[in-house]
Amino acid sequence: MTVIVRDMRPGVPEDAEGYARVRRVALPFMLATGPQVAHDWTHVHPDAQGRPLVAEIDGQIVGTAQVSLAYESPEPGLGDVNVYVHPDHRGTGAGGLLLRAAEEHLARAGATTLYSWVLDEPAYRSFAERRGYAPSRSAYFLRLDLSTAELPRLQAAPAGVELRTAADFAADPRPLFELDALTTADEPGDVAAELTDYEYWLATTWNHPLLDRALTTVAVVDGRPIAFSAARTDGLGRYSSGMTGTAPDFRGRGLAKLVKNDSLHRARAAGCTEAFTGNDTGNDPMLAVNRWFGYEICATEVRHVRTIG
Repeated sequence: MTVIVRDMRPGVPEDAEGYARVRRVALPFMLATGPQVAHDWTHVHPDAQGRPLVAEIDGQIVGTAQVSLAYESPEPGLGDVNVYVHPDHRGTGAGGLLLRAAEEHLARAGATTLYSWVLDEPAYRSFAERRGYAPSRSAYFLRLDLSTAELPRLQAAPAGVELRTAADFAADPRPLFELDALTTADEPGDVAAELTDYEYWLATTWNHPLLDRALTTVAVVDGRPIAFSAARTDGLGRYSSGMTGTAPDFRGRGLAKLVKNDSLHRARAAGCTEAFTGNDTGNDPMLAVNRWFGYEICATEVRHVRTIG
C-alpha cells in the first residue's frame, strides 16, 4: 500500500469533494463541502503562499493538509499547518508524509514558527509532540441540537437598536467589513490578525459559499452596524457561527446574545437541525453566552507550536 502526497487541485471537483469528505469525517464539528474547499483555495491570498495537500492510497484521498503563512499577522514568519487523516487510514504514514511536505513548503516560504491545531486525544497529541510541536493554548468545539433545543425566547431590541440581516447590506457591505475588522483585531488568539483589504474580504468572506446572509443577524444603531452573528450553512441541515462580535463601544449591553439568539431562531425556522460554534477556552464571556443557548462542549482542540530554521 503506497501513500502518495500531492497538491489538491481546487478546480477539479473530485479533488475538492475528496478533501471535504476527509475533513467532514476527521473533524465533524466544522462545515466542509466541495464548493467551499474549491472557493477557499481558489481565493487564497497570494501572500499566504497557501498550498492544499492531499494524501492518496490507490487513487483515493485519505488525508489532507491545510498549509499557509499567517499573512494577516503583523508579525512575520508565522505559518499554519493542520493535518487530517480519514479514521480508516490512520497508521498508514499518511499524516507524517503530509506534515513533512507542509513543513518543507513553509520553510521555503520563510516561516520560522509553525502553528497547528490538534484534537485533544492521546494519539493526536502524541503525533504532534513526537514531531517537535508543543501545546500552547486550547479551544472548544460546541454543539447545539436545534431540533430539540429550547432556545431562549426572542427578545425585543433595546431602544435605538434595530435588527437586520446581512442580506440587507447587499448593496453596500462595507459597513459590515469595518465591523468585522474591528472585532477581529481583539479576538483572543496567539496570532494577531488585521483585516485591511476590503476587496479580498468581499471575495473570501462576503461571497463565501457557506455564508448565509439571510441567517446572519446584524444589530444597527443610526444606520451603523454595531454587533453581528455571522451564519454559515452547508445545505445539509448544519449551521455554524462564523463569528459573533460587538463593537468595543457597545459591549456589555447583551448585544452578542441578542444577535446570536435571533440568528439561531432564523436557522431553526429555515430547517437547520445542528448548530456548531467554537470558543477559545479562555474566552469566558462567549462561553457563558453559548452555555445560555444550550450549547455543549463536544470536543477540544489544542494549539501546538514548533520553531524551525
